Amino acid sequence: MLPPDAQSRAGVEREAREEAAALQARYGRLEPELVIELCIDRLFAEEIAVVSSFGAESAVLLHMISEIDRTLPVQFLDTGKHFSGTHDHREALVAMLDLVDVRIVEPDPDLLGTADPVGMLFAQNTDACCNVRKVEPMARAIAPFRAWMTGRKRYQSATRTALPVFEAVGSRVRINPLARWRAQDVDIYKTIHRLPDHPLSAEGYRSIGCQPCTKPVADGGDDRDGRWAGMDKIECGIHLGGLGRVLDAAPLRGSGR
Repeated sequence: MLPPDAQSRAGVEREAREEAAALQARYGRLEPELVIELCIDRLFAEEIAVVSSFGAESAVLLHMISEIDRTLPVQFLDTGKHFSGTHDHREALVAMLDLVDVRIVEPDPDLLGTADPVGMLFAQNTDACCNVRKVEPMARAIAPFRAWMTGRKRYQSATRTALPVFEAVGSRVRINPLARWRAQDVDIYKTIHRLPDHPLSAEGYRSIGCQPCTKPVADGGDDRDGRWAGMDKIECGIHLGGLGRVLDAAPLRGSGR
């Protein structure tokens, strides 16, 4: 039999799975703006944030959010390995959209000093590098919230073709409002609202992460083919089981605002 704390956590995680499944069944086919408004105003009021990479397509979700609630906390994970263009793009979007609560999340300096003292861990162990620079900081950032939104979409890679709008991660709910959108939908939205491209998009970068592990994508490739190119790796861990395992040690529920 599981100890009481483990039983309690298992029960809360089961509730989160049931909640996400019910939300997916009821609201999973709504348009992204309606999903965002519903989540902010009714479902997770005061307990929701958005995680943004300020990457190639981030402007779309951030624009939608700014039209609904520009005070929503925006979590940006600064790994210390971003392209300078990503920081420039972030500053431009924050100013353009008047986002008032952008939170810069950084790796724990003690953990980083132990795991990657000279900053070259990416060349030796990409999973370990992602764990210390992405997974742990992101878990810490979203721990106070009951739910968070991402800009992931099904067309971005073969691993995301069944991506739901609502899904459970441990005791929390992750929302992907743009999951059902096509690349054409993103392009049309950006054109209508005159949203700026990431500075590297013109150079063939279609999914933009840390500089050492990101390359341009060849014509016809998946958006994420340029991430960890030539390696047996397609996700950093914050969208896979790694984040859930780190969150296991975090408070089950809480308010972030």
